[in-house]
Amino acid sequence: MEIVANVLVGLVAVLHMYILVLEMFLWQRKPGRGLHGFDPETARATAPLAANQGLYNGFLAAGLVWGLLAADPTGFRVQVFFLSCVVVAGVFGATTANRRILFAQALPGALALAAVLAAR
Repeated sequence: MEIVANVLVGLVAVLHMYILVLEMFLWQRKPGRGLHGFDPETARATAPLAANQGLYNGFLAAGLVWGLLAADPTGFRVQVFFLSCVVVAGVFGATTANRRILFAQALPGALALAAVLAAR
């Protein structure tokens, strides 16, 4: 179960690195605009906000990688903390911005969190 948990944590970290790239560097290009259906003008106007969000997603990814690399009990605690942050951010994003975030962010985080707890 520990291998499954580590793979899921790694996948959530990769997901958040992808979100970082999308929000910080591709927001005004087709992939970023397509995410929310923004026209070029709206994407340009919201780019600073998206870059800020992207940076926070990078911090989540960094924390998850730290949790994978750190020895227990630190690694376990760090994974639980950052996965909990991912779930909370996903639920908040789903209720305030777009319901798809529940499935794209909160669900993968919750599955990884459940696997980490079950592997303990």
